[in-house]
Amino acid sequence: MTALSEPEAPVEPPQQTSLSTRAARNLASTTKSAPQMQEITSRWLLRTLPWVETKGGTYRVNRRLSYTVGDGTIEFVQDGADVRVVPRELGELALLRDFDDVEVLNALAGRCVQRDFAAGEVLVERGTPAGAIHLIAHGRIKQTTAGKYGDEAAVAVLADGGHFGEQALLDPDARWDSTATAETAGTLLTLSRADFDAVLASAAPLRAHVEQFRTLPHQRQNRHGEAEIKMSAGHNGEPELPGAFVDYELRPREYELSIAQTVLKVHTRVADLYNGPMDQTEEQLRLTIEALRERQEYELVNNREFGLLHNADFKQRIQSHSGLPTPDDLDELLCRRRGTKFLFAHPKAIAAIGREFNARGLYPDHVDLGGQQVPAWRGVPILPCGKIPVTADNTSSIIAMRTGEENQGVIGLRQTGLPDEYEPGLSVRFMGISEQAIISYLVTTYYSAAVLVPDALGVLENVQIAHRRG
Repeated sequence: MTALSEPEAPVEPPQQTSLSTRAARNLASTTKSAPQMQEITSRWLLRTLPWVETKGGTYRVNRRLSYTVGDGTIEFVQDGADVRVVPRELGELALLRDFDDVEVLNALAGRCVQRDFAAGEVLVERGTPAGAIHLIAHGRIKQTTAGKYGDEAAVAVLADGGHFGEQALLDPDARWDSTATAETAGTLLTLSRADFDAVLASAAPLRAHVEQFRTLPHQRQNRHGEAEIKMSAGHNGEPELPGAFVDYELRPREYELSIAQTVLKVHTRVADLYNGPMDQTEEQLRLTIEALRERQEYELVNNREFGLLHNADFKQRIQSHSGLPTPDDLDELLCRRRGTKFLFAHPKAIAAIGREFNARGLYPDHVDLGGQQVPAWRGVPILPCGKIPVTADNTSSIIAMRTGEENQGVIGLRQTGLPDEYEPGLSVRFMGISEQAIISYLVTTYYSAAVLVPDALGVLENVQIAHRRG
């Protein structure tokens, strides 16, 4: 019989001689960052706009009297495959601006004939008789004419809401001065001169309006449509000099300050007990103000009343010739105004610009802006602005602007000296403590933007930001 073995004595764990890290962590304060926020962007637009003090909450833009007539985009309604022009939108045509007889506009809209076209189709030929106006409901159309040396020269690219051939409605001898070729498939609405004349013959208000249009004082306009200042130059002797005065717009545009605000709520227990080493109220307020400033920049770009994308003059909106943002397109955008100060684009659009430059062996310059190196073209900084929208079909816009009152440019509007002002143009007001021990603060900022003259702001629209095929 085998003797039973002695049971092994239990192994004693080594005696702890110092405080464990697990226990010590409960007593130590960790090294920590301030609360972080992914929404914060560079906000170049807010940083670069010159801000003008706006007492009374309203800024009036006085301009010289201008005879510039409507040349804006036209809107349409779609019912399946059928497209109709909104009758009142015909008032965007120069000939029909300020004409508000709804029955006549309905009659003209009802005579517009729909025409679908395919990519590559020639819609009108240069030199042929022009007998209709064409309204572009959808698609891109390139206009070309004969160059000086016999080649085809691009004149313009038209897109959704554009139109061409308006002179054909009044001039029976009108001829197309350029060839229009479809770059994409799309839809036109066509109003022929015969249909226009039929409505004109039966509508006395329209006849009176057209006659008034014919007698507009075109000879008294400069190339910007402003009332001309008469003067004499290069004369000898003592001729009688023309009298002159500078006429002003009788109803100048006024920009009222917009508002963005929120109520910040902090529990008194948090403010009392958890205020070290960081002030919880200050951190809550800092992040709230960051979000408010982000919303302010978004409104400055997209607000329908004063946002830059909606307030660019229609003559200052251009289309990319190939859809992609090429150096040629940026040059055309820059040449439409003197002293362009900044270009703003969505970061994806800036990447597309870089790809197009690289494809041509070009590399953007870099300029110093506030101690930071930023890409530039022709010396004009190209700054990111994520508030510029990107559409579902991967298109965006590029904004060009001249800034400052002294340059007749784009300016930001705000009012400082507010009660309980925390930052210039932003106030933080204590609203009291609720029965639930919640402290409330009203955080408010007032702002707007104004375009002093139309050519201060331009937009390159429908820029394709997707990669090239192949």
